[in-house]
Amino acid sequence: MILAASGTACAVTTLGILVISRYEAWSRDRSAYFVSFAAGVLITVAFLHIVPESIEMNARAPVFILVGFLVLYLLNRFLHVYLCHEHECPEYTVGLIPMLGIGLHSLIDGAIYSITFNVSVFTGVLAAVGMVFHEFPEGVITFVMLERGGFSARKSALYAFAAAAVSTPLGAAISYPFVHRIGDEALGGLLAVAAGALIYVGATHLLPEVEDRSGGYTILTLAAGVLVGVIIILSHG
Repeated sequence: MILAASGTACAVTTLGILVISRYEAWSRDRSAYFVSFAAGVLITVAFLHIVPESIEMNARAPVFILVGFLVLYLLNRFLHVYLCHEHECPEYTVGLIPMLGIGLHSLIDGAIYSITFNVSVFTGVLAAVGMVFHEFPEGVITFVMLERGGFSARKSALYAFAAAAVSTPLGAAISYPFVHRIGDEALGGLLAVAAGALIYVGATHLLPEVEDRSGGYTILTLAAGVLVGVIIILSHG
């Protein structure tokens, strides 16, 4: 299941890269809908299922949720603010820095698959539904940033594939042997960290993009994502 989920994420990211490289205008116009739907699912799943599940498994889960949120925030801030200021770096780093951030983020996505599927198949599927939908625009964004940095279309596609697509199953493969051997309480702590990471991705990484593109039907696809998350959780209960 972990291999299937991370492999699907890799495939969807690759699809985003291929589509943006061939149909740039269409991809730019539609990517906001994938982003808003993914945000709705991720936030709903995190708050209504993964957070309560982690608290049941580990009494200190709220602390780990905060840790997961802050770690991704600090990582994002370091990469985009401290590592390289746009006016002090060569032009190509305008694409490389976001690519590095997305690559690390995708590695963490792979680890989240390992953690959630080790808790239960249902928890893993819930997390995967929202995460897979944000892979398409992630592939689009990585390609566009690299191309803006001066890379050719071919190199942009190749580097985006390595950073945003392959890194997800790689992260799952690296983390699985460690996650598979730990006890329930430690797994609950890791699940809480994953919940904090999902909340960060949904609330501070995806939602601002939706707000920046307030036109069209993004509010409807956001509501659809929330509804899908609620329906899946209720049907399982």
